[in-house]
Amino acid sequence: MKNSLSTDDTTRIDDTRISAVRPLITPALLEEKLPIPAAAQALVESSRTAISRVLHGQDDRLIVVVGPCSIHDHDQALEYAGLLKAEADRLHHDLLVVMRVYFEKPRTTVGWKGYINDPHLDDSFAINQGLEMARRLLLDVLALGLPVGTEFLDLLSPQFISELVSWGAIGARTTESQSHRQLASGLSCPVGFKNGTDGSVKVATDAIQAASATHAFMGMTKMGQAAIFETRGNQDCHVILRGGKQANYTAGDVDAACKLLHTAGLREQIMIDVSHANSSKQYQRQILVASEVAQQIAAGDRRITGTMVESHLHEGRQDITPGTPLKHGVSVTDACISLEQTVPLLQELAAAVRARRAKT
Repeated sequence: MKNSLSTDDTTRIDDTRISAVRPLITPALLEEKLPIPAAAQALVESSRTAISRVLHGQDDRLIVVVGPCSIHDHDQALEYAGLLKAEADRLHHDLLVVMRVYFEKPRTTVGWKGYINDPHLDDSFAINQGLEMARRLLLDVLALGLPVGTEFLDLLSPQFISELVSWGAIGARTTESQSHRQLASGLSCPVGFKNGTDGSVKVATDAIQAASATHAFMGMTKMGQAAIFETRGNQDCHVILRGGKQANYTAGDVDAACKLLHTAGLREQIMIDVSHANSSKQYQRQILVASEVAQQIAAGDRRITGTMVESHLHEGRQDITPGTPLKHGVSVTDACISLEQTVPLLQELAAAVRARRAKT
């Protein structure tokens, strides 16, 4: 007779495609090892407030999220951050510069998934090390006095780093995801939703409405325990135009996007990503696109509240090839413009903000 208290053997039907299960460090343990200093906490808090003020029309500066397509090396990222900080300080009256520090890469098919998933770039998937390395880098960038922005792709990884992030993005592939909209509703930072990969802006406006509402969903606590989270909703969300089947950064595209926002009862404000489909994936075209966006700003368009730029120490991209050393400061994912090319781009955007301000 079968014991009613016994556990049934379900090995023939459960986890049949799982090859291994490894322990994961808890967010609380990682935070204990790498706590946030008081100065960094103050910077995160003040920069989030500053970004929110821009989004709500209380600050006329332009948010510029700029940096590598993805992080693959700590020292090179920190070298970039130090040079960017000098420009951010010079232009702080006109630009609110946030360093792009992306650790997770959505892939169309397969490929390197980013610094957290595979920090050694060798398919060893040392995720515990990746989480620690990512958190350490964020703390080091904050120590320079530079706020950071990142894309939230995985639904659990924010628990390990989100209190260090001043601005977050939900990518074009996940803007339509209910889980990511729920995540955004509970994040403590402002969040930008990109238009869909096909160019649809409506999925982003829908996402903003969803993220501003309250939600209840399952997740993991800082102690690593499964729990139900109830959110208050995020009122600091906005649209990012990144192009689709065609570019969408022109004045007409901004008008069309703002019309959708107005119809949805949302603030008419746009961040423009000058990379991705808006540059036809030709990285040097970012410079031209940014210049055209600057002209719209200089002409007085206050609805453009931010831009995104993919920039690294040196221009171009490179493949990860076993046995072949990587070039210093060159992206291993999407191609970027160089920092040398980025500096005049930032200066042009700052001049455009001053011109817009003069029209008040």
